[in-house]
Amino acid sequence: MAGVRGAVVERVPDGPVPRIVVLIPAHDEAATITATLQALRSQTRQPDRVVVVADNCTDDTAALAAACGAEVFETVGNTDKKAGALNQALQRRFRRTASTDRREGTEAPAWVARRGPDRRAPQTVGGPDLGDDDLVLVMDADTQLAPEFVAAAVESLVRSPRMGAAGGLFYGQPGAGLLGQLQRNEYTRYSREIGRTGRVMVLTGTGTMFRVRALRAVAEARGSTLPGTHGQVYDTLALTEDNELTLALKTLGYRLTSPMACAVVTEIMPTWGDLWRQRMRWQRGALENLRHYGWTRVTLRYWLQQVGMAFGVLAFQAYLAVMVLSFTIGTGPAFSWFWTAVGLVFVLERVVTVARGGRRAQALALPLLPEMAYDLFLQVVFVRSLLDVLRRREATWHHLAPPAPVAA
Repeated sequence: MAGVRGAVVERVPDGPVPRIVVLIPAHDEAATITATLQALRSQTRQPDRVVVVADNCTDDTAALAAACGAEVFETVGNTDKKAGALNQALQRRFRRTASTDRREGTEAPAWVARRGPDRRAPQTVGGPDLGDDDLVLVMDADTQLAPEFVAAAVESLVRSPRMGAAGGLFYGQPGAGLLGQLQRNEYTRYSREIGRTGRVMVLTGTGTMFRVRALRAVAEARGSTLPGTHGQVYDTLALTEDNELTLALKTLGYRLTSPMACAVVTEIMPTWGDLWRQRMRWQRGALENLRHYGWTRVTLRYWLQQVGMAFGVLAFQAYLAVMVLSFTIGTGPAFSWFWTAVGLVFVLERVVTVARGGRRAQALALPLLPEMAYDLFLQVVFVRSLLDVLRRREATWHHLAPPAPVAA
């Protein structure tokens, strides 16, 4: 039965200071949930409420979360994975105390149509009646936030009313040998690019803070302006709910940001098989989201990104073919000062862009070949995902199994 256990006393600040509620969807995350909640305790700006959304858990996730002082919301009959779990929690927590609005004879979730904040209104059983300018942080149960994350996200959202969300810059956790370092290098470059350009391509599911007004606008627009079911924040048909929600907010005209202080450390895939399944879901989800949204001013950059990836595949394959052919006929590549200089600049770029990752990251980037092989792997993922979309093959969701307990 759905419910809340281990509830804490909610602090209602005076004045315009927004309240902050953290939602942590968790499916069998007993191995990581304690570390995640402990990292939240170290925030320089403490959230007012922390809710672990226990979704079909078969382990001790709920008990461990409650022991750490968090509230636990257990989903009921959810078959829509992370998106469905978050929808249940959001609908229970943001509804009004008054009667629900009716739309064409059907009840829409009442929290969608809230007319304005009233902090002194009686609370519903489902949780606090949040105001439009209050904030919701959605983060993964296997993620640790940097101590300044909450404070930096709040500052960026409060500073600009047009800002709908502040996403995190994610970095990979230690471990997994060469494969782990390849992923960490990839994440470091991505975070550097976001910090340099300020262009937020995806609000990462590992940690993003949303303005409640923006979430309500998304839920209201579902089924008309946006794909999905009216009244739900997350589209349960989307494989990559964070990418889809990014498109939804941009379509509604909200600005997005990813402050450099909003760093998160998240899991990396320990095997090539796990990485294949993860990236297939990411890439397949991105392509299907674009198909659902079509060609718009917002999606133009995303379409061009996919086209660029396709050209990158062709260029890389042509390069490999020329190299193989030159060695096959016995000539080998001819020496050229010009192309040598170009190659050295490319090597320098690869090394400099992972400087934040430390010496191991730079040492891996220097010889080029390991990262070239990794890029080839990602290109194969792109091609396979594209073929699956064209053939309309059913997509699957991959949940990384928790680590096996260490024998005493």
